[in-house]
Amino acid sequence: MSGARPAAITISGVGHVLPEQVEDNETLCRNLDVTPEWIVEKTGIEQRYIAGPDDTASGFATVAAQRALAMAGVPADEVDLIIVCTFSGDYIYPPVSAKVQRDLVAPNAQIFDVQANCTGFVTGLTLASDRMRVDPTVRNAVVIGVEFLSRYIDRTDVNTAIYLSDGAGAAVLSRAADPDDGIMASAFHTDSSNFEAVRMRGGGSSFPLQGRAFDPAVDLMEMNGIATWKQAITHLPKVVRRACEKSGVELESVDFLLFHQANLRLIEYIVQKMRFDLSKTYTNVARVGNTGSASLAIAMSEAVEKGLLKNGDTVVLAAVGAGFNFGASVWRWQLPVPAVV
Repeated sequence: MSGARPAAITISGVGHVLPEQVEDNETLCRNLDVTPEWIVEKTGIEQRYIAGPDDTASGFATVAAQRALAMAGVPADEVDLIIVCTFSGDYIYPPVSAKVQRDLVAPNAQIFDVQANCTGFVTGLTLASDRMRVDPTVRNAVVIGVEFLSRYIDRTDVNTAIYLSDGAGAAVLSRAADPDDGIMASAFHTDSSNFEAVRMRGGGSSFPLQGRAFDPAVDLMEMNGIATWKQAITHLPKVVRRACEKSGVELESVDFLLFHQANLRLIEYIVQKMRFDLSKTYTNVARVGNTGSASLAIAMSEAVEKGLLKNGDTVVLAAVGAGFNFGASVWRWQLPVPAVV
């Protein structure tokens, strides 16, 4: 019916998983020409998680999803959509989400992967909620962020090794009875003027692997931290404000913000630039590192465990990813089950 309010789609469960191996700055700096104190000064990162040789992105994604489904009380056969957000999946193809569907035993679920770099989880949540709003037969969706970034970086490259980490986080989306609950609106923006600033070329169709030797200058991740910083401080506050405007929410009334965990100093700068107190956000990047598409999902799962997100709160999720692309979504938080601690 014209003018009808869209269906209410809320987060009903969250979960995450991190590798067993932790690498502190002292260990990392054995291969770098910087000090542990310098890393903390520039990034706030004190350690990061490194996947073991037998760990897989699909395995971590499945465990995170299982934990989120357990919290939501949703059986796998009632999941009708699985979206995996990643740029470091098991294979180039088939999609990680297909393997997760198999391992979850979720035979009714449509699947696809999202590659929006570190903005993947915000993008995936928006895609899933949009899909559920237009198709009432989609009962529940699982959105997963997972990265195994340690597999794609040079451990002696200070531009990448100090930041990047491994892990997975997941959220279950379900239907809510109250039309005011759940996702309110999302906003996205792309500034491709610095497209080459963060990239991994090797294995792409412009830089195929066949017919040449491994070349770390091409086949591992490259990152320009200064370009990333400038992009983030310019556009991330704007996309948050735009999402709030679309939601009919005054920025000052937002109760809590969760950001992609790229760099603690960057988060501190943006929060203060937006005139919020740091008590209105949660960060884990000092302990976890930058887990790409998984970082916001892991931070949200930990924030729920710690009881930082209260039912009825207005919550903003925001991220920046290579390209550069930016995304933010506004939620009226309503977790229908108690957080698992």
